[in-house]
Amino acid sequence: MPSATKDQIADVLESIARLLELKGENPFKIRAYTNAVRTLETAVLDEAGLRDLEKLKELDGIGDAIALKIATLASTGKLPFYEELKEEFPPDLFELFELQGLGAKKIKILYEKLDVRSIRKLERACRDGSVAGLAGFGEKTAANILEAIEQRKKFQDQFLFGDIAPLADTILQGLKRHPDVLHAEIAGSFRRRKEIIRDLDFIVSTRNPTAVAKYFTESDEVENIIANGETKCSVLLKRGIQADLRMVSSEDYPFALVYFTGSKEHNIRLRQRALDHGWSLNEYRFSIPENAKKKVTPPAVSEERDIYKALGLDLIPPELREDHGEFDAAEKHNLPDLIKLENLRGTFHCHTTESDGHDSLEAMAKAAQDLGLEYLGIADHSKSSFQAHGLDEKRLAAQGEEIKRLNKAHKDFRIFAGTECDILKDGSLDFSDEVLAELDYVVVSIHNSFTLGEAEMTARIIKAMSNPYVTMLGHLTGRLLLSRPPYAVNIPAIIEAAAETKTIIELNANPRRLDMDWRWWHLAKEKGVRCAINPDAHTTDGLQALYFGTGIARKGWLTKKDVVNCLPLAKISVEIDKKRKHFKK
Repeated sequence: MPSATKDQIADVLESIARLLELKGENPFKIRAYTNAVRTLETAVLDEAGLRDLEKLKELDGIGDAIALKIATLASTGKLPFYEELKEEFPPDLFELFELQGLGAKKIKILYEKLDVRSIRKLERACRDGSVAGLAGFGEKTAANILEAIEQRKKFQDQFLFGDIAPLADTILQGLKRHPDVLHAEIAGSFRRRKEIIRDLDFIVSTRNPTAVAKYFTESDEVENIIANGETKCSVLLKRGIQADLRMVSSEDYPFALVYFTGSKEHNIRLRQRALDHGWSLNEYRFSIPENAKKKVTPPAVSEERDIYKALGLDLIPPELREDHGEFDAAEKHNLPDLIKLENLRGTFHCHTTESDGHDSLEAMAKAAQDLGLEYLGIADHSKSSFQAHGLDEKRLAAQGEEIKRLNKAHKDFRIFAGTECDILKDGSLDFSDEVLAELDYVVVSIHNSFTLGEAEMTARIIKAMSNPYVTMLGHLTGRLLLSRPPYAVNIPAIIEAAAETKTIIELNANPRRLDMDWRWWHLAKEKGVRCAINPDAHTTDGLQALYFGTGIARKGWLTKKDVVNCLPLAKISVEIDKKRKHFKK
């Protein structure tokens, strides 16, 4: 029986808390499980540690009973208590937890009062007025639920890159280790680092496709087999995403990798260039069409680079293969030297337990140093974000003193004192200029009044950026991928204003945000707007989101020269102080 990972165990504990709430169990018992989830998410435990009862019981918030459950899951992958608890409820009821804004308390009422057991029944109850008639619900709640149901339908077969990346990498590494696999790679939208993906495409070269197909289809990650052929297998993974495996020869591998990486628009342009050279190009080879007037033998190909070279192009990185100008740049040898994760020397916009983070200031600083970073910017929420336990002026000043104290103990690492300051509805800021002037840097973001019209929202943001103490603009559109659409805002006008006011625009690397969208960074770069790749980290693990942000920066054609946090510690202070000095002139 396969063991469960730390993330899988946390998911089970969270599900237990929800089920206990549905049963109307003691709130303290429910809270014990939710606290255990938070503890487990931030704990540094290997496989052995997850099975060690004594180590588990040393963690805050994990008692004997929950420690035993964690160890059982880690050892066997199963938990009888959880399975028995699930059997007390209809299986489709768990779908309701996927709806934005619908928690266990409301689901409990819907289940007990209206016998709502599935999203289908819930939709019907919302439309016939039953939900609106419940105490504590009303017509607005029913309308919000219907909107959440429509959002779910819209995004049902879509997945966040960040959610699928660990699973995709696990499968890829398994394929690479297989003795009959010569080469292996993930293709498709995943390889192009699209923020949302619909399926996974694995390409392998092998002389024994039967053995590789057997390995792939019998993986622990597979829910069921859709198709199993000599050159292609399709499976549905337990995460709900389809994965395809294509098996080719070593000679065909470069062609298959280019073709199945896409995009469709990129491939159309490639095939047209091949025809211009007198060749036909498909997923297997170059060939000479029978009706070709001039027979020109295609060059030998052993890797992707050879295909592009044959067509008069420099190798185009997968992230740029969207037919967004990459062909002209590749033909003129003007492709950018795209940023790499290792280019990042530090980052900003991180949270601690002072607001809604789960780790202390000291823990966040240590985690940043462990990643090899030279500096870390702390930007806890400001006071108007009361739901995030935002800091008032007094607490912000105290945090600044604590940062100074910690910095004295560091020789080659620095913590920058900042804030994620709310942009209020009228465009003013949550702190006065006198308070902001005391900070090393300031991130400004919108966390409320999302329904303003485009003109009003744009003016609101531009007014905030015009403040000389504002260093960077956070998550420009406020979107939450697959759950909350962006608010209405004129992005070109914001980029223009950022250029004029010398304001850095954040690339929020949280995989649920990835905001500003990659499609706008080319324009920002042309206007001279600098980027800061920030993780918006609320835990030490959250710093890993820099990986996702770097992928989006690459899709936006950014180089290390375009990203301020590629600067070393000795230069970054000057960079983030440029705007204040500009306004003082």
